[in-house]
Amino acid sequence: MINKPVSNVARLRRHKRVRKNLSGTAACPRLCVFRSAKHIYAQIIDDVAGKTLVAASSLEGGFEGNGGNKEAANKVGKMVAEKAIAAGIKKVVFDRGGYIYHGRVASLADGAREGGLEF
Repeated sequence: MINKPVSNVARLRRHKRVRKNLSGTAACPRLCVFRSAKHIYAQIIDDVAGKTLVAASSLEGGFEGNGGNKEAANKVGKMVAEKAIAAGIKKVVFDRGGYIYHGRVASLADGAREGGLEF
């Protein structure tokens, strides 16, 4: 019997490696991405205070369409950017969460940039 490695364990290992060198402060918080099969989530986190400042996802009310594609990721990126600018946040550090910067993760980042966030 062949034991297939669990992909989420490898992702969490990559995430730890990325987070070693990446931290969010009050001046420049961290934009964290979580991607599931059906939805995508984004949070802006101040790691020093340990608080989530802004959050957006494809599960929120008013979100239309499929939550598991690139168009949805782009919308979520724009939503999180809109909320961040309303909260007075303009500059963030991007945390890809151990995922490859491609597809939905890159689309969310592009949407956040289009919405006015700098990273």
